[in-house]
Amino acid sequence: MGGGFRVLHLVRPFLSFLPEVQSADRKVPFREKVIYTVISLFIFLVCSQLPLYGIHSTTGADPFYWMRVILASNRGTVMELGITPIVTSGLVMQLLAGSKIIEVDNNVREDRALLNGAQKLLGILIAVGEAVAYVLSGMYGSVSQLGVGNAILIIIQLCFAGIIVICLDELLQKGYGLGSGISLFIATNICENIIWKAFSPTTINSGRGAEFEGAVIALFHLLITRTDKVRALREAFYRQNLPNVTNLLATVLIFLIVIYFQGFRVVLPVRSKNARGQQGHIQSSCSIPQTCLLFCSLLLCLTSTLSLRRYSNNFLVNLLGKWKESEYSNGQSVPVGGIAYYITAPSSLADMAANPFHALFYLVFMLSACALFSKTWIEVSGSSAKDVAKQLKEQQMVMPGHRESNLQKELNRYIPTAAAFGGICIGALTVLADFMGAIGSGTGILLAVTIIYQYFETFEKERASELGFFGF
Repeated sequence: MGGGFRVLHLVRPFLSFLPEVQSADRKVPFREKVIYTVISLFIFLVCSQLPLYGIHSTTGADPFYWMRVILASNRGTVMELGITPIVTSGLVMQLLAGSKIIEVDNNVREDRALLNGAQKLLGILIAVGEAVAYVLSGMYGSVSQLGVGNAILIIIQLCFAGIIVICLDELLQKGYGLGSGISLFIATNICENIIWKAFSPTTINSGRGAEFEGAVIALFHLLITRTDKVRALREAFYRQNLPNVTNLLATVLIFLIVIYFQGFRVVLPVRSKNARGQQGHIQSSCSIPQTCLLFCSLLLCLTSTLSLRRYSNNFLVNLLGKWKESEYSNGQSVPVGGIAYYITAPSSLADMAANPFHALFYLVFMLSACALFSKTWIEVSGSSAKDVAKQLKEQQMVMPGHRESNLQKELNRYIPTAAAFGGICIGALTVLADFMGAIGSGTGILLAVTIIYQYFETFEKERASELGFFGF
């Protein structure tokens, strides 16, 4: 890159103050990577159970209840913010770099370091902003009740937890562990939620007397205690406001469908111009980033719920969303009006029947938004036909049967269509999971399966590399 001033240069003075994990200077053995990964996960889980010091109260409605599983967040603990700061900063920097608003040359080491530093700095600033917003909005009691000292202490704890998440993610990504810390924390939280909803021994009074929260435990409890076994089975499969066996079966079904879709590929053959016989292929899979759409929706709901606490009579705030505490779910706030209501899934089949426009709007929104975000993502992430054609030209690769001058035009026939179709498929799966009442939400299940599948591939690759290293 040229020697002139660039936006990324503004980050340079902060690099020496930002926390950093040095890249591994040796090949880390597979067993050691597993140990680092397990330790990172253990630290995250401990932070998810460590209560915040100085809070006044966490009782009452939780406006972020339905988001916490995907955000790897836990209410009232130091992991209150979860992965929100680091994911948001990563998406913002990816969009800025991909849209050429900031100039980045990934072939230059200094540019990579500056981009990484900018992402960390933005993540820390987002953590500070969120922590301040949480405290000022009264999430832990009013500031007058907390006191200035406790309020500042809560903000420091939340920011420090955000820095820990950033460092753990960097530790795994720089060769010491397996995969990404963000992916690991998301998948763990989603799977933990599904297992808890299936086997939770907690009892909840939902208007029909005390019931077990876990669907499997409730099934056996009803079969043992009820004399009418048919009615007991019907209640276990279709009970409202608590996880039921139908929800659990829907979750298993969606898991299997997503695993099946993981194998879908659009494969375009390529070969080298110089090395005769050397061939390869371009793969475009259906794992299109839905994370961007998810976090845009979460950001709108976050803004809506925090604003509603202080400006409940403002027209624009009510347009964003109206919320109320669910009658039966402990501490869960649900949208009942505004934009937030229409971009979240109906809570049940009965809700769909009562509000068909809501269900139709959600279906159209998810399908069109997923297709749009998928097509936009390939443009800003360096995966467009122009970018791929440039990469192939630099690597002296061509598509058999096509002129080099027509390569971009040929790729343009496949890549945008594959991206849009993949986005629609993911949107359809999400809607299907939400309408069937799958535990963990459609988006959560898609993320969990994709991450677990990636970890499985990483595990096999690392193991094969280790065996090859020892000559097996």
